[in-house]
Amino acid sequence: MQEQRLSRFFFPRRIMKLKYKFILIIGLVLTVSYGLILLYMTGLQNDLVIGQAKHQARMLHRQLILTREWVSDHHGLFVVKTDNVIENPYLDQPNLHTETGVTLVKRNPAMVTRELSEYAMKAGYGWFRVTSLKPVNPLNKPDDFERSSLELFEKQDLQEYIEIRTDNAEKNLRYIAPLLVKPSCLECHAKHGYKVGDIRGALSISIPIDWADRIIRKNNGTILLFGLISVLTVTVLLYVLFNILVSSRLSGLEQIMDNYPDSPDPNLPLPQGDDEIGRLSSRFAALCERLERSRQKLDLAHEKAFYNEKMAALGQITAGISHEINNPLGGMLNCVKNMQDEPENHQLHARYLPLLDKGLRRIENIMQQMLNFGRNAPLLPRKVNIDHEIRECISLLQYRMKNIELILDLGVTESHCIDTEAIKQIVVNIGLNAIQAMPDGGTLTIISSTVTDPENHLCIIIKDSGPGIPEEIIEHIYDPFFTTKEVGQGTGLGLAVTYALVQKMGGRISATSKPGQGSIFTVLLPIIEHCQGLTDEPASHPRQKG
Repeated sequence: MQEQRLSRFFFPRRIMKLKYKFILIIGLVLTVSYGLILLYMTGLQNDLVIGQAKHQARMLHRQLILTREWVSDHHGLFVVKTDNVIENPYLDQPNLHTETGVTLVKRNPAMVTRELSEYAMKAGYGWFRVTSLKPVNPLNKPDDFERSSLELFEKQDLQEYIEIRTDNAEKNLRYIAPLLVKPSCLECHAKHGYKVGDIRGALSISIPIDWADRIIRKNNGTILLFGLISVLTVTVLLYVLFNILVSSRLSGLEQIMDNYPDSPDPNLPLPQGDDEIGRLSSRFAALCERLERSRQKLDLAHEKAFYNEKMAALGQITAGISHEINNPLGGMLNCVKNMQDEPENHQLHARYLPLLDKGLRRIENIMQQMLNFGRNAPLLPRKVNIDHEIRECISLLQYRMKNIELILDLGVTESHCIDTEAIKQIVVNIGLNAIQAMPDGGTLTIISSTVTDPENHLCIIIKDSGPGIPEEIIEHIYDPFFTTKEVGQGTGLGLAVTYALVQKMGGRISATSKPGQGSIFTVLLPIIEHCQGLTDEPASHPRQKG
């Protein structure tokens, strides 16, 4: 279920070509990959920058500690007093006067640290200072970060504390490390109650890292630009390669498959190659050959079944019309015998000759109808009078219609293009079934008309007053070899052949029946306007086949 949902999300039910699906998936994979790379590189750059800033802070801290130790070991640093040199009011001996009259100002480690920080701040390298929870100089009063760090140093044995903070819209790395009292520090701080090893305060260092964010953004932009160029380049290459190697070949194969077997285009060769598409093409060609052989066998079987059923129906009709031939034949033989016995009786000859001619023509007409129906001719549309063809079929069936009332309601007055042999076979098969369903007599009704539903169709309705078709078998009446007749009474192919003929002509056939109320077969055949060069066939003269 989850796979189906994902499939609907990525590939809606609208038709999407395979190459677009392929390119979309590759594009998504590349985009996600570059996104992950960008995310990883951003974190990596940030870690590198922060690591570099931490290393810089530790180096600066170490340099400042060494500087402070040097100043402390030398009991301070003395500089010549000028207008820009301020005395430290918190020292016991802030000045020193030389014999030459030069005044020197003493700089203790804290003062040196503060003045170096001012120089570093002017150069944009950050700032640093000494701070304490108990500052002697109010300028060394700790801020929030420094206070919390000093309190943390007193509670835990930490060597340093680092935090990234944004103060006044500036991003800084804050570094702080405790300052321990050493023997050289007691000169100034012993009076404050400190001893060696105590935490006197801390050295606080702040390094600006806004530049790092700018560099990271610039690097990310470069990565994003090259990523987009790579995605577009790969997409274009994939589109071209997929179109050449896959899409165009599949389109050609699809066109050939669409045209097969109605109108194959010889100018569209099957894609060749040793890859999957080439093998698929060879498999399709082999399949087409097998289908063609199967179609030929199936057509041959249909043609044979059609002809066999026609012969079976003709055999059943022949049994009914045999006495129709025997009666005039017997009379004709009697006439010939009398004429032989009296060769000089011209009056007898004149009376018998018209009778002989009438009988011979009647036999000729019956035999011609049987030949027309029994001939194995291909199904070709001809423009004929439909009602005339139905009447010709009735003339074949009427010899079996003993005690059956025939009702004809034929309303197709115009000639139409239709397969003559097929319409005859359809009417004879359904009519013969109806006659066989009424062995004790009944009513056979045949109706013809043209209907519009919404296209023009020829409608033929054949209904009988027999016992009807049971509901449980009405769905199987078109199955080949399905019959309810006794052995020797039917082949079970009549309605199957009829159904196949109707389907072949593009029509529809349906059957309705109620027990005890007979059956109704309705045939709808499309009306063909033009017979493509075939001439009209006169309705008054049945087609003669030699």
